[in-house]
Amino acid sequence: VAGFRKQTNFDPNHIRQLTTAELYDLVRPAGFYKNKSRAVAAVFTWLSQYNDDYRQVCQDLGPTLRKELLKLHGIGDETADVLLTYIFEQPTFISDKYARVLFTQLGIPNLTNYQSLARQVKLPANFTSAAAQDFHGLIDEFGKVYFHPLTKFQESFLAGDRLIL
Repeated sequence: VAGFRKQTNFDPNHIRQLTTAELYDLVRPAGFYKNKSRAVAAVFTWLSQYNDDYRQVCQDLGPTLRKELLKLHGIGDETADVLLTYIFEQPTFISDKYARVLFTQLGIPNLTNYQSLARQVKLPANFTSAAAQDFHGLIDEFGKVYFHPLTKFQESFLAGDRLIL
């Protein structure tokens, strides 16, 4: 992300003007660069319909925004929720791999895919997008420390705790 930001400053017009090869080079560090590059291009092409105005996108699409994002090439459940939370400032629980491992360790069974946890977690009504971003970030940082290897979880401050959803 840092290299992408440095080269484009996340400027939509700049990103749309990149050649395929340039986009590949910027996305390559994230892995699966060909598919991710196509997804980036699809999102920014789609955003141009709204003059790159994120607030306008939210106003125009309202509660259908997530559904519309999922129609774009390369955008699945997790990416749609990340975009909602970080770009469109709509607090959304991101049920990524670290979240599923954490909730499994805390006693929630059968978390086999993204939706298996996302369906069960509803953020409080007063959660802001900043709080949702922090929550996601904290879960990911926790996972980086205590899930490699997974046995390190037993050393964490959450070892022995259980959740009830």
